[in-house]
Amino acid sequence: MSWLKQPDLPPLVQLQGAIVDWFGSELGQQLLAHEQRLLDTLMPKLYGYHLLQIGVVNNRELTAKSPAGHRFMLVPQVELGIPETAVVGEMESLPIASECVDAVVLHHALDFAQSPHQALREVVRVLRPGGRLLIVGFNPQSFWGLYRLAQSGFGRKRPTKVPWQAHFMSNRRIYDWLTLLEMKPERVEYGFYRPPWQRSRWMQRMSFCDRWGERSRSPSGAFWIISASKETYAATPVGGGWRRRFALPLPAVQAQRKVDAHSFASKSVSMRGDAIKRCQLRSKRASE
Repeated sequence: MSWLKQPDLPPLVQLQGAIVDWFGSELGQQLLAHEQRLLDTLMPKLYGYHLLQIGVVNNRELTAKSPAGHRFMLVPQVELGIPETAVVGEMESLPIASECVDAVVLHHALDFAQSPHQALREVVRVLRPGGRLLIVGFNPQSFWGLYRLAQSGFGRKRPTKVPWQAHFMSNRRIYDWLTLLEMKPERVEYGFYRPPWQRSRWMQRMSFCDRWGERSRSPSGAFWIISASKETYAATPVGGGWRRRFALPLPAVQAQRKVDAHSFASKSVSMRGDAIKRCQLRSKRASE
């Protein structure tokens, strides 16, 4: 069942139409609404000027609540309806210079990436030191993860429909990747606790699941959002200053050792002379 955890996916360009259609469905719109509501609470923390959104729904701006002055989006291909500030490219090879972006939002980008780890590595590369990162992904430990497992015949066949063919990676795996890439994971949020049923009547009846999950902060939501920041390290000088700090005291220590040896030798000579005088005095008394 290793393929079920991270199946091989075709390029995002081939899946784009099916992904847009699914997110345009009633279930997809409900998921987007819950994700947008949680993202709006996190956007004010994405300070800076350049904010990059990498996702799978190109006609939806998720960063409108951010105070960033320049918000732009990465799209896999040129198509109608994309923003004027969009940049065309692949997430595994971003056409952006290193350390020039203040914040990045990944909206299910790793779920549909052919190489999620390489895509995350590229995001870390373009982030400036101290930059912020938000990652939105499907949660395998949820009703949606169970439904995906059932769609695969419990490991006997490969899911072929969107979104069940996505990677559905756990937040623990993302935490490990972020740590290896010198990122600092800060917190994780969960949302949308209802099962992935298509009928709106049943979805409305299961609305109590959202109230229960938000109140108990259960980690079983359909999606998770991980917040992280790029760590910075201060350089420690190890050049001439380091050598001077330890080289200067050494002659004084050697001189002190010479003084100590000379005083010890003088004391030894004086003690030896006193012993000889005492012996001579004893011999004189004995002869008398």
